[in-house]
Amino acid sequence: MMIVTTEHVAGYEVKDVKGYVKGSTIQTKHIGRDITAGLKGIVGGEIKGYNEMMTEARKLAIHRMVQEAEEKGANGIIGMRMQTSTVMQTAAEIIAYGTAVVIEKKTP
Repeated sequence: MMIVTTEHVAGYEVKDVKGYVKGSTIQTKHIGRDITAGLKGIVGGEIKGYNEMMTEARKLAIHRMVQEAEEKGANGIIGMRMQTSTVMQTAAEIIAYGTAVVIEKKTP
């Protein structure tokens, strides 16, 4: 599955537009990560626990978006974007979305 943030892919042609697709997940904080984050707030530095949590959340949201595109018969997603929002004080939503398309390599 080709996924791009652009509307066009050099060397490829959009043959069919299948429509909007999205994938999302809501992740909550873990008490152990909160303790580490509190300490990092004092001494500074990267909060690796939260970074790992958000990386996994992004992967899951993209995976769900791809599944939806495949169900529509697409082999690509153009105009892909990601967004995050706070759902409650201890939880964040990650959403990946774009346009599912059928693309083919251009022939010379």
